[in-house]
Amino acid sequence: MVSKDNGRRGFLKKALIATGGIILAPNFISCSDDDINYEKAYDEEGLTSKNFEQGVASFDPSSSSVIIWTRYATANSEIIWEVATDSDFTTIIRTGTITTETSRDLTISVELTELDADQKLYYRFINSTDQAISAIGETITLPENASEVKLAVCSCSNYQAGLFTAYDAMANSEADIIVHLGDYFYEYEAGGYGATDENAFLNRQHEPAHEILTLDDYRTRYKQYRSDESLQLAHQKKPFICIWDDHEIANDTYKDGAENHDEATEGAFETRKQVALQAYSEFLPFSRLSEDENDIIYRTINIGNLVSLIMLDTRVIGRDKQLDLTDYYTATGFDATAFQTALTDTSRSLLGVEQRNWVINEIQGSAAKWQVLGQQVLMGKMYIPAELLLAFGSSNFTEILTELVTIKSRMQADDPTLTTEEITRVLTAIPYNLDAWDGYPVDREIIYNALNEKKIVTLAGDTHNAWHNILTSEAGTEVGVELATSGISSPGFETYLGETNAELLAGFEYAMTTLVDGLQYFDASRRGYLMATFTASEVTSEWVFVDTILSDAYATTVGHTATFS
Repeated sequence: MVSKDNGRRGFLKKALIATGGIILAPNFISCSDDDINYEKAYDEEGLTSKNFEQGVASFDPSSSSVIIWTRYATANSEIIWEVATDSDFTTIIRTGTITTETSRDLTISVELTELDADQKLYYRFINSTDQAISAIGETITLPENASEVKLAVCSCSNYQAGLFTAYDAMANSEADIIVHLGDYFYEYEAGGYGATDENAFLNRQHEPAHEILTLDDYRTRYKQYRSDESLQLAHQKKPFICIWDDHEIANDTYKDGAENHDEATEGAFETRKQVALQAYSEFLPFSRLSEDENDIIYRTINIGNLVSLIMLDTRVIGRDKQLDLTDYYTATGFDATAFQTALTDTSRSLLGVEQRNWVINEIQGSAAKWQVLGQQVLMGKMYIPAELLLAFGSSNFTEILTELVTIKSRMQADDPTLTTEEITRVLTAIPYNLDAWDGYPVDREIIYNALNEKKIVTLAGDTHNAWHNILTSEAGTEVGVELATSGISSPGFETYLGETNAELLAGFEYAMTTLVDGLQYFDASRRGYLMATFTASEVTSEWVFVDTILSDAYATTVGHTATFS
């Protein structure tokens, strides 16, 4: 039996849902109790591939549901969708029709519910009037009890910075699911961030050419990114679980503003945020906590009672404005007391009280082996000697770096000849990134203290570089591990170090793992993704790198492997 989904529980809300000021596109809900006999209303022989220019995609699989997606080129077109258990579509288990609407930029998202667990599914979309058919998408429902799961973790794809070879690598990998931690695109103008003389020959300048501000701007940028063949292939072959970061709106977004937004020239930030998140929901649909909470993206996906994947919004819903180190420099130097007072202010939050309480309840109430936080920014403590932070980009950077590493190595060896001045140079450390959890240590410590001896695995993106951190509380207790992915194409630390070579990069990476307590691994320059394999006994993380983002001919290597049990 199949479901036509035109019955009482299959419905498409005719208007966008508005909650809390944020407008998000709803999903069409398909349930199993609308079953009717199915007859094909088209001639399959005459169909050709056209008009589905952004490909197909699927999102948020569970043991009983998954969302399928496409976009058609014209409005008021009736689109047939089909889901089968075989790639020939001889066993169709669900089907229906939807008419494209300009109110959601002609996108279609169908949330299939009441499915059987642990299935490989195939889906496609058809317009019989135009004799058009989409590519065949592949997706899954999750097992109720899993012995292993492979997550390909990625973030930070900048179209004009280079080719999306890492997406192609993930599409052809053994990953069960791709977890995207945000910065799916960038808001900057053509020729802006990411564009260089080296990659200009690729002709991947941003569209529209200006920095995006309006709903039409954001939609156009999504369509450009989704025209990329490697990204299309990744969406076609693997289900995605996504969360937004800042560039889906504007750089360094917080709940009521952003670093890259000027209200005097660009209008109200709230308006920009609304249209950005509306476009996000049209192109990257997600399952909702409930029908009444359509502005909330944080959610938990239970992967076979093995992994509780808790997707957090560290960017929009609760984040207070980031601190700025420059605000604490006075005529007499850095005001450490004022900075520390601001940093530990209990009224400042990264998550907001409601989300913070929710994530604590999710962790405490979960029976899954692994509590995994899928979120945007580094959670591990990344304190760097202040002297080194101030020397970034200076002519004596390498000299200072070498001196500090030498002192730290002597400290680790309990060298009795160390002077107080030398020790102070190393121990006078400040967080290098106040946009990360280091800028909101109160929230971090509240979560750590609520773990009740459970260990967490944190997945992070945002920095464009690869990291492996041991997570510790202020009391020094180990509470988990952080696995942070490099970027798909966005430039990393190598752009801030001036003229670089392999020797300098290796030295900088060694220096960071020496100077930063808890940092186990760091790659400063390569692009790629993270493959995390979860079993009942351990987590194995492989940092996979592509050797180029300037050519379709690429190779992958595993740069580092770590196991956590």
